[in-house]
Amino acid sequence: MTTAIAAGAASRESIDWDAIPWQAVEAVVSRLQTRIVKAVKEGRWGKVKALTRLLTRSFYGKLLAVRRVTENKGSRTPGVDGQVWRRPQSKAKAVSLLRQRGYGPKPLRRILIPKSNGKMRPLGIPTMTDRAMQALHLLALDPIAETCADPNSYGFRRGRSTADAIEQCHILLHGGSDRWIFEGDIKSCFDKIGHDWLLANIPIERAILRKWLKCGYLDKEAFHPTEEGTPQGGIISPVLANLTLDGLERRLRTEFPTAGPGCGQGRKANVHLVRYADDFVITSSSKEILETRVRPLVEEFLQQRGLELSAEKTSITHSSKGFDFLGQNVRAYGDKTLIRPSDKNIKTFLTNIRALVKLNAQATTVGLIAQLNPKLRGWANYHRHVHSKETFARIDTALFKCLWQWALRRHRTPHKSRTWVADKYFCTVGRRRWRFFADERLPDGTVFRHILLLAGRTAIRRHIKIRGDANPYDPAWIGYFKERKKVQRSSAQSTTISNQYTGTSDRSKTSASGNGR
Repeated sequence: MTTAIAAGAASRESIDWDAIPWQAVEAVVSRLQTRIVKAVKEGRWGKVKALTRLLTRSFYGKLLAVRRVTENKGSRTPGVDGQVWRRPQSKAKAVSLLRQRGYGPKPLRRILIPKSNGKMRPLGIPTMTDRAMQALHLLALDPIAETCADPNSYGFRRGRSTADAIEQCHILLHGGSDRWIFEGDIKSCFDKIGHDWLLANIPIERAILRKWLKCGYLDKEAFHPTEEGTPQGGIISPVLANLTLDGLERRLRTEFPTAGPGCGQGRKANVHLVRYADDFVITSSSKEILETRVRPLVEEFLQQRGLELSAEKTSITHSSKGFDFLGQNVRAYGDKTLIRPSDKNIKTFLTNIRALVKLNAQATTVGLIAQLNPKLRGWANYHRHVHSKETFARIDTALFKCLWQWALRRHRTPHKSRTWVADKYFCTVGRRRWRFFADERLPDGTVFRHILLLAGRTAIRRHIKIRGDANPYDPAWIGYFKERKKVQRSSAQSTTISNQYTGTSDRSKTSASGNGR
């Protein structure tokens, strides 16, 4: 493919998808995003609009949009038209479909997925073309959202995670005066956002945004119009939700200033916000302040956007009693704050693991280990930044009991002794006995030993919270994010080395004779 130099013009040449110079494509788009950030910081919204228009009509922007929707997890899930773009030819052809003139989105395909409370969450699945159009406009909208975002908003943002939000809770509560917590949850946030507010305040082409908001959905072949909300399932929906909720922290800071006139009362109130998507907590030194000043402020802020607090999930709690947030339990013990995996999160994880083991009653041991290890690794890595060593030991014990019963049930007929079952399914690795394992002989005659991971072998490492004003699209922060990635990569590698050393890797080479017991 001939490399196009002008970012704002779409190429009409035939595209060899496998020969696209992606590094050059990303560099051109990144420069445009940098210019957008600069214009936003300078308050030049006319310039922002012009750059947004340039980027959303650029050839390189369209290439990145198509690549994103064809390489993410939902790339094989079709919309109402049943189409997916798998072959390079179909991806190349899709670039020419991303045109503003004459564009009209198709209705969403409605599906329901279960929530943890037993209710169902509706998802709206756009077509591939609509997803690509959203991804294209997101290239211009995301730099604006990052530049205007609240410092302590952590959900659906590049370089930020739940670990950052939890660490901020620890910073606020550990040894400080923030002892009362307002636990807020927004009722059906994605489904209830007011369209009028979005159209008046989101810095995106209004005609395009209106089409997405009003496209409706198909449920059991019946069309339903959409009069409110932004559908969960759309690529751009999380950023729209973030832009809707951004500004709450600034409102709180205006009401409770920590600098300038009135800062004395503001510092005494000690009001701070930590938000992850539509879940948030607000800390303060006074329960009365949370009840009489903070809650009405939050309700007014949400009402302007067509939203309201969930009565069943919103409460005010003292830190000594603890509260659950993002799968963790945060609780103060005097001047010390401990964060552990929440009981609800542990129960849900063990329930899913036991159901998986039960479902694989006739599966091979190798197959069962292959299914369990990713789940154990993912869950342990999520909780490895908090006080979870004892919890990991509990998980390992519960899983051992479950697998021991699984192994005994497999050999009831003909009956095998417990010693025989133990020798067949469990081995010793280093100083650790009773490690669930399976040997697999490969076609070349090599024998690999698959060993179940231990959550207790996961290294506990304190998470370094991201700077509140860090912006991945701002050139001033490039060095910061590079150094942060280097530290995170080093931490991940050290954990892997530790696991390999203690024998908890997924595969370890072994001889065909014996199991080390």
